[in-house]
Amino acid sequence: MNLSNLKPAAGATRNEKRIGRGTGSGRGGTSTRGHKGAKSRSGYSKKSGFEGGQMPLQRRVPKFGFNNINRVEYKGINLDILQTLAEKNGSTTMDASYFVSHGLVSKNAKVKVLGRGEITQALEVHAHAFSKSAIEAIEKAGGKAVTL
Repeated sequence: MNLSNLKPAAGATRNEKRIGRGTGSGRGGTSTRGHKGAKSRSGYSKKSGFEGGQMPLQRRVPKFGFNNINRVEYKGINLDILQTLAEKNGSTTMDASYFVSHGLVSKNAKVKVLGRGEITQALEVHAHAFSKSAIEAIEKAGGKAVTL
């Protein structure tokens, strides 16, 4: 056996159904498109969300609420996480690149330090935003909260 005499298993392949090849073929005339209507025309393509003229779902469902286009999305990091990082790595300065390198946030994420947990050593933390309780806890431990 070699590559030149390989064949698919018996019954594994079928001839394609050739349409539009005359009435004798059984698929001539309308060429399996039926009579009239948009789907029988050449160049027909259905719009996404089209439901045959019925009011589409995205227009039936009521819209409500308010989406602020100026909203800034922050990734929250709590004080207890900063404390464990400081203990594990012995670092006293933490900034956005430090958080990225330790897998806490993605490269373009904005960081907000939140106040859950306690901090026991003086840390200099650089972040885009801080909660009031986080600033108090960092400064109480002798550290510095620097807003970027």
